[in-house]
Amino acid sequence: MILAILQARMSSTRLPGKVLMPVKETTMLAFEIERIRQSRLIDKLIIATSTDPSDDIIAAQDLGVDCCRGDLHDVLARFAHCASSFHPDHIVRLTGDCPVIDPQVIDHVIQCHLSSGKDYTTNALERTYPDGLDVEVIRFESLMKAYNESHLQEDREHVTHYVYTHPEKFSIQTVTMEQDLSHLRWTLDTPDDYILLKTMIEKQPDPYFSWQELIDA
Repeated sequence: MILAILQARMSSTRLPGKVLMPVKETTMLAFEIERIRQSRLIDKLIIATSTDPSDDIIAAQDLGVDCCRGDLHDVLARFAHCASSFHPDHIVRLTGDCPVIDPQVIDHVIQCHLSSGKDYTTNALERTYPDGLDVEVIRFESLMKAYNESHLQEDREHVTHYVYTHPEKFSIQTVTMEQDLSHLRWTLDTPDDYILLKTMIEKQPDPYFSWQELIDA
């Protein structure tokens, strides 16, 4: 089973409430969920938010996917708790600040992961894709190993940090493409990001546009 966990919270320091900001008569989070659901390889998608009262509004959203809640700051524990409820073979980590994530990119990274047999595969360590198309895939056993062994605050706040900083313990694969487009920023973190992404999304008649169509948007 391949479980996708979409990490989302309301308490962003630079742009509070960003995941529920409006776009195309919906919210950024709902828009992203619908794009993720076009993946051919993901078996189940859930939202992982926190138990902080600020995130009650996320849990209350009717988004058509299960919502799992955990510690606001220990995000690794939140992921481990959510994943343990389903005991998947592999976990796809996605974040709520990537509303234009492309299901074809998701599936490509998943396929590379499955073909390689690695513990952890991502297109976000050695960047060639635009920022905002980030995908991480990790074996369930590797996630639980990180959860059980890591103790530093940075490892707990960033789900896969312990994994990619310990290559002696985990086999790691990076996914890149020939053209380096890492200078493109399609992530939602500031008011300017919101204006740009909202404009780009609303220019597209089809909500399931490919990431390549955004280059000239």
